[in-house]
Amino acid sequence: MTQSTSYFSRIGAGFFGMAAGLLLLSGCATMGGTPEEKAAQAEVNDPLEIPNRFVFALNETVDTFVLRPVAVTYDFWMPEPGKDAVRNFLDYLRSPVILANDLFQGEWDRAETTATRFVINTAVLGVYDLAADYGHEKHSEDFGQTLALHGVGEGPYLVLPLIGPSNPRDAVGFGVDMVLDPLNWYAWNTDRDWIGYTRAGATAVDARARSLEALDDVKANSLDYYAAIRSLYRQRRAAQIGNQRGADSTADGASDAYQDYLPGGTDAKTR
Repeated sequence: MTQSTSYFSRIGAGFFGMAAGLLLLSGCATMGGTPEEKAAQAEVNDPLEIPNRFVFALNETVDTFVLRPVAVTYDFWMPEPGKDAVRNFLDYLRSPVILANDLFQGEWDRAETTATRFVINTAVLGVYDLAADYGHEKHSEDFGQTLALHGVGEGPYLVLPLIGPSNPRDAVGFGVDMVLDPLNWYAWNTDRDWIGYTRAGATAVDARARSLEALDDVKANSLDYYAAIRSLYRQRRAAQIGNQRGADSTADGASDAYQDYLPGGTDAKTR
């Protein structure tokens, strides 16, 4: 077995196994109470709320003591052009995954845009969005969106360690996107795992820095921060799957910066 196949098997089996196990657990969960309470529970679709809240609390601890302080320091010291360059480069690195999902979804025009953007921005090493100056605006696609387009249901709400809000469909999509990413294949086959860790860290710090005020506002104005995050995540994913951003993609006054902080990354653009 080759090294790349070994990594593929490890990651793919891990994510698919995790999603299958969580679906099984959610299927075993029962909804009790009056018909009105059952209807409310079905709408929330969070049968694993108790373990979800536990993982959410752990993630908040990591955010409070590690991620947020780093993001505050980065936001204070990094000049705006530097922040833009970091974000542009991270978006540029995701181009192959976005292109693959454009093709999986039969979005030929968007696939052409993604390919064109990659070629143009390669000329500036991805640190400047030169393609946007020529009218080729960025968009984002992921395999969770692809599965949704092909009729796969989201399943119950999940909170994953470090990753945050998700569901079985998006958890599987996250794993598939990792395997689709050629940079990951390069890192795995050359024993350069630090590439993946560095990229993940930069992505987390960049996203958290852009959401500092928005998340603080949501936390300060929410009676139940966990429920607010759950609602915002679902609204954002619904907007992304529809390839649009609208008034319903935010809630509780949360800004677009907060939407970017949630898993999925870059904004979805209107067709």
